[in-house]
Amino acid sequence: MEFPLLFWGVLAWMIFWAVAGSILIKRRYLARDLDTSNAAFIGTMAGASLGPVGLAAVWAATPRASVYLTTSLALLTVLIVAVTFSFADPDNICVVSGGFVASQFVNGLIIGIIYGFMALGLSLIFSILGVVSFAHGEFYMIGGMLVYFITEVWFPGINPLMGVLGACLVAFLLGAAFERLMLTPMYHGKIDRPIEYGILVTFGLAFTLQYFVQALVGANPVKAQRFLEFPRWRFPAEADPIWIKTSRGSMTLFEQVTISSPRFTAAITCILVLAALLFLMHRTWTGKALRAVSQDREAAAITGINPNTMNMLAFALGGMIAALAGALLVQAFSWLPQVGAIPAMRSFVIVVLGGLGSLPGAFIGGIMVGLVEAAGTGCVPDAQKAASYIPAYGMIVLTLTLLLRPTGMFGRRFASGMHGQG
Repeated sequence: MEFPLLFWGVLAWMIFWAVAGSILIKRRYLARDLDTSNAAFIGTMAGASLGPVGLAAVWAATPRASVYLTTSLALLTVLIVAVTFSFADPDNICVVSGGFVASQFVNGLIIGIIYGFMALGLSLIFSILGVVSFAHGEFYMIGGMLVYFITEVWFPGINPLMGVLGACLVAFLLGAAFERLMLTPMYHGKIDRPIEYGILVTFGLAFTLQYFVQALVGANPVKAQRFLEFPRWRFPAEADPIWIKTSRGSMTLFEQVTISSPRFTAAITCILVLAALLFLMHRTWTGKALRAVSQDREAAAITGINPNTMNMLAFALGGMIAALAGALLVQAFSWLPQVGAIPAMRSFVIVVLGGLGSLPGAFIGGIMVGLVEAAGTGCVPDAQKAASYIPAYGMIVLTLTLLLRPTGMFGRRFASGMHGQG
C-alpha cells in the first residue's frame, strides 16, 4: 500500500514534535522540582497531537500529571493518526465501509473487555503480593478444561453453570494451596531474594500444570457446547437502514455487526466481576484488609490483620478469575494444554499498560489493546498478514508504554505486597 506525501509529512511532523516535547517538558518539570515520572509522556503526546501550540500550553501551565490529562492527550494523538491514515489511503476498507468500521469497533470492544477480564486476576495478585504470577495462563487453561470435562464427559447434560462454578472452586483451592505451600516462605525472611523466588516458583507451577494436564487428557483440542444462544437481532432493521452520504454515494452505517454469544457472555461477566472486585476492595472489611497488606504488611499485622491469610486469599482469587475467563471461553475456542500462553502474554501487556496493581487500569488497558488490535487487523488488506500481525500490536503498545510512562495509565510508583519487609 503506497501512502501519499501528505501522510509522510504529517507523520514526520508528529514525530519531530513528540521527541521535542519529551525532552523539553521533562526539563520543565525538573526545573520546577515536580514529579518527572510522567513528564516525558505528557510532552510526547502534547507535541504529537498539537505540535508547538500544545507544547507551549503545557510549558506555560506545567499541569499536574493527572490520569485525565495523559489519557486525553493519548486519545487525541491516536485520533489524529487514524484520520491521517484515512486520508493516506481513501480506498482502504477502514474508510470506505462504515459498516465494517462499526463491526470492528464493536468486536474490538468486546475482545478488549475479555482481555481485561484475564488481566484482572493478574493485577489483583500483583497489587497484594507484589508477585507476578507466570502461572496465570495455566489457571485460564484449567478453567476451560474443567468445564469441558464436567459438562461433556463426566456429567453430560448438566447445567453449564455448575461446570463453571466447579472450575472456579477447584482453581480457588489450587491457588490457595500453592500460595500457602510455596509463597509463604517469602514473607518470613527465609528467602534471600524473594522477587526472583516468586518468579521461579510460579514458572514451575505453570510447567507442572501444563504438562500434568497434557499427560492426563492428551494434546488433542477439545471444545464445549455453547451454554446458551441469544436471539438474533439487527439494528437498524433491514427494511429501515441508516444511510450516510459520502463522495462515493450512499452506504449503510451498519452493514454487519455480529457478536457471538460466548464472547458477549464473557464480556458481561467481566464487567460484573470488576464491579464485584471494586466493591470487595473498597466496601468490605476483607477488601480493606487486603489493601492494608498491600501497603504495609507489618502495620497491617499490628492492627490485627493476618497478612498470610490475605495473601493466600488474593492469590486464590486471582487464579479463580483467570479460571473463570477460561470457563466462559471454552465454548468459543478449541482448548489445548498450551492454550493459556498467548492470553497470559496479553495479560502482562495489559497490566503494564493499565498500571501495575490497578484493577480499573487492567480493565481499561484491555479495552485499549482490543481496539488497537481490531483497528490494525481490519485496516490490513491481506487477511493472512492481518492475523499474523495481531501479537505485534500488543508489543508495540507495551514498548511505547514502558518508554513513555513506565507506571502505566493508572499505576502507582511502587506497588508491592512485600513492602515493609526489609
